[in-house]
Amino acid sequence: MFLAMDTVFDQCSIAILDSSGQVLSSHTETGKRQQTQQILPMIDAALSEAQLRLADIQALIFNRGPGAFSGIRINTAVVQALSVAHDLPCVGVSSLQAIAQCAYQKYGLTHLYSALDARMQQVYFGQYELVTDDQLGHSIMQPVLADGTDSTEQLLDYDSQTELNLPIAGNGATLLARHDQQDCHEDVWPDAAVIGQLGIAQFANDGGTEASQALPKYLRNQAWKTLKEQGKA
Repeated sequence: MFLAMDTVFDQCSIAILDSSGQVLSSHTETGKRQQTQQILPMIDAALSEAQLRLADIQALIFNRGPGAFSGIRINTAVVQALSVAHDLPCVGVSSLQAIAQCAYQKYGLTHLYSALDARMQQVYFGQYELVTDDQLGHSIMQPVLADGTDSTEQLLDYDSQTELNLPIAGNGATLLARHDQQDCHEDVWPDAAVIGQLGIAQFANDGGTEASQALPKYLRNQAWKTLKEQGKA
């Protein structure tokens, strides 16, 4: 059994899944103002609904970013605390990979760009392609290295144009300059169930990490900005 959580996508989302990726319990509350108050009661409620205890959980899966700074900190801190308290391994999942996986599940897209609004006139960005592991039975959107870089995740300025005319998924899709007839799916918004399915596949291949290595991925060097600096004021 696996416990997955997300507070990065302006929500508080909790899911419990079995090793096949089947969802046993899933709850999502939209909005981010009450995440710190919501997350622990939601975990308790999900465990109760699935008739499980934390002792029954094999690993903790969390959205490690990139994305909202406060949201990343919340679910990372909770995962680290639960990991230490209950001696559970952790699995961090990319928010951009989760967008790609959700787009595959929702629209059947197998090669696409993920774009998440990073504020400050930039988007978090990555390219993903479907890979099927016949032995494990997983079909997972995996990252593709961007041309000219050694990273699968990057920051792009608003109005940048993608190299290929691939679909773009995520709320940053319409903030980029598009090719003619380039499809955008800005309504793709993953929940903890998607985070969990990706984490289970990752855990099967690579195992988990201890709490001290369950680290966030901010992507931006100066992760914290005032509202004015973010362009929100």
